[in-house]
Amino acid sequence: MNIDSIQNGVVIDHITAGLGMKLYELLDLASLDASIALIKNVGSRKMGKKDIIKIDADIELNLDVIGFVDPDATINIIKNGKLVDKRSIDMPEILTNVIKCKNPRCITSCEQELDHIFKLTDKENKVYRCVYCETKA
Repeated sequence: MNIDSIQNGVVIDHITAGLGMKLYELLDLASLDASIALIKNVGSRKMGKKDIIKIDADIELNLDVIGFVDPDATINIIKNGKLVDKRSIDMPEILTNVIKCKNPRCITSCEQELDHIFKLTDKENKVYRCVYCETKA
Protein backbone atom coordinates (compact mmCIF):
# COMPACT_ATOMS: atom_id res chain seq x y z
CA MET A 1 0.00 0.00 0.00
CA ASN A 2 1.26 3.47 -0.85
CA ILE A 3 0.14 6.56 1.08
CA ASP A 4 1.58 9.87 -0.13
CA SER A 5 3.49 12.05 2.28
CA ILE A 6 1.89 15.32 3.31
CA GLN A 7 3.36 18.78 2.78
CA ASN A 8 1.57 20.80 5.47
CA GLY A 9 -0.53 19.14 8.10
CA VAL A 10 -0.71 16.78 11.03
CA VAL A 11 0.08 13.11 11.55
CA ILE A 12 -1.40 11.40 14.59
CA ASP A 13 0.90 8.45 15.12
CA HIS A 14 1.25 5.57 17.60
CA ILE A 15 -2.51 5.23 18.00
CA THR A 16 -3.37 1.94 19.68
CA ALA A 17 -4.61 -0.46 17.00
CA GLY A 18 -8.38 -0.20 16.63
CA LEU A 19 -8.75 3.30 18.12
CA GLY A 20 -8.08 5.26 14.91
CA MET A 21 -11.72 5.27 13.81
CA LYS A 22 -12.91 6.46 17.23
CA LEU A 23 -10.45 9.36 17.03
CA TYR A 24 -11.57 10.12 13.48
CA GLU A 25 -15.19 10.36 14.64
CA LEU A 26 -14.58 12.33 17.88
CA LEU A 27 -12.34 14.83 16.07
CA ASP A 28 -15.05 15.19 13.39
CA LEU A 29 -12.50 14.76 10.61
CA ALA A 30 -15.23 13.81 8.12
CA SER A 31 -16.29 17.47 8.04
CA LEU A 32 -12.86 18.65 6.82
CA ASP A 33 -12.37 19.52 3.17
CA ALA A 34 -8.88 18.01 3.05
CA SER A 35 -7.13 14.77 2.22
CA ILE A 36 -7.19 12.44 5.22
CA ALA A 37 -5.72 8.96 5.46
CA LEU A 38 -6.76 6.59 8.25
CA ILE A 39 -4.39 3.64 8.23
CA LYS A 40 -5.34 0.73 10.47
CA ASN A 41 -3.26 -2.11 11.85
CA VAL A 42 0.11 -0.93 10.54
CA GLY A 43 3.05 -3.05 11.68
CA SER A 44 5.10 -1.41 14.42
CA ARG A 45 8.29 -2.63 16.11
CA LYS A 46 7.40 -0.80 19.31
CA MET A 47 3.66 -1.59 19.49
CA GLY A 48 3.16 -4.65 17.31
CA LYS A 49 0.30 -2.95 15.45
CA LYS A 50 -0.88 0.64 15.42
CA ASP A 51 -3.20 3.07 13.63
CA ILE A 52 -2.11 6.31 11.96
CA ILE A 53 -4.14 9.34 10.83
CA LYS A 54 -2.62 11.72 8.27
CA ILE A 55 -4.34 15.06 7.71
CA ASP A 56 -3.13 17.14 4.75
CA ALA A 57 -4.29 20.44 6.23
CA ASP A 58 -2.85 22.80 8.81
CA ILE A 59 -5.56 22.54 11.47
CA GLU A 60 -5.88 22.83 15.22
CA LEU A 61 -6.75 19.53 16.87
CA ASN A 62 -8.53 19.08 20.18
CA LEU A 63 -5.70 17.50 22.16
CA ASP A 64 -8.13 16.62 24.97
CA VAL A 65 -9.95 14.25 22.61
CA ILE A 66 -6.69 12.57 21.63
CA GLY A 67 -5.55 12.33 25.25
CA PHE A 68 -8.89 10.83 26.25
CA VAL A 69 -8.97 8.21 23.48
CA ASP A 70 -5.27 7.31 23.47
CA PRO A 71 -2.79 9.19 25.70
CA ASP A 72 0.08 7.22 24.15
CA ALA A 73 -0.50 8.73 20.69
CA THR A 74 1.91 11.32 19.32
CA ILE A 75 1.21 14.40 17.22
CA ASN A 76 3.61 15.24 14.39
CA ILE A 77 3.36 18.70 12.79
CA ILE A 78 4.54 18.80 9.17
CA LYS A 79 5.52 22.03 7.37
CA ASN A 80 6.87 22.06 3.80
CA GLY A 81 7.22 18.29 3.90
CA LYS A 82 9.42 18.31 7.02
CA LEU A 83 8.70 17.34 10.62
CA VAL A 84 8.84 20.56 12.65
CA ASP A 85 7.28 19.48 15.95
CA LYS A 86 6.53 16.21 17.70
CA ARG A 87 4.26 16.25 20.74
CA SER A 88 3.35 13.64 23.30
CA ILE A 89 -0.15 13.70 24.74
CA ASP A 90 -1.27 13.16 28.31
CA MET A 91 -4.71 12.42 29.70
CA PRO A 92 -6.56 15.69 30.36
CA GLU A 93 -7.71 16.31 33.94
CA ILE A 94 -11.00 17.80 32.72
CA LEU A 95 -12.96 16.87 29.58
CA THR A 96 -15.53 19.38 28.36
CA ASN A 97 -18.07 18.44 25.66
CA VAL A 98 -16.01 15.52 24.38
CA ILE A 99 -18.35 12.78 25.61
CA LYS A 100 -21.87 12.88 26.98
CA CYS A 101 -23.11 11.60 30.32
CA LYS A 102 -25.09 8.39 29.87
CA ASN A 103 -27.03 8.76 33.13
CA PRO A 104 -30.64 9.63 32.14
CA ARG A 105 -31.14 11.39 35.51
CA CYS A 106 -28.09 13.62 35.14
CA ILE A 107 -28.89 17.31 34.93
CA THR A 108 -27.19 17.42 31.51
CA SER A 109 -30.02 15.23 30.16
CA CYS A 110 -32.68 17.88 30.75
CA GLU A 111 -30.60 21.07 30.73
CA GLN A 112 -29.41 20.99 27.12
CA GLU A 113 -27.25 24.13 27.34
CA LEU A 114 -25.08 22.72 30.15
CA ASP A 115 -21.58 21.61 29.21
CA HIS A 116 -20.82 17.91 29.59
CA ILE A 117 -17.85 17.97 31.98
CA PHE A 118 -15.92 14.94 33.15
CA LYS A 119 -13.07 14.80 35.66
CA LEU A 120 -10.24 12.26 35.60
CA THR A 121 -10.65 10.29 38.83
CA ASP A 122 -8.39 7.29 38.22
CA LYS A 123 -5.50 7.86 35.82
CA GLU A 124 -4.18 4.30 36.06
CA ASN A 125 -7.51 2.79 34.93
CA LYS A 126 -8.43 5.77 32.69
CA VAL A 127 -11.65 6.51 34.59
CA TYR A 128 -13.54 9.76 34.02
CA ARG A 129 -16.63 10.72 36.03
CA CYS A 130 -19.34 13.28 35.35
CA VAL A 131 -18.86 16.33 37.61
CA TYR A 132 -22.62 16.63 38.11
CA CYS A 133 -23.71 13.07 38.94
CA GLU A 134 -20.44 11.11 39.35
CA THR A 135 -21.44 8.60 36.65
CA LYS A 136 -18.46 6.76 35.19
CA ALA A 137 -17.80 7.50 31.52
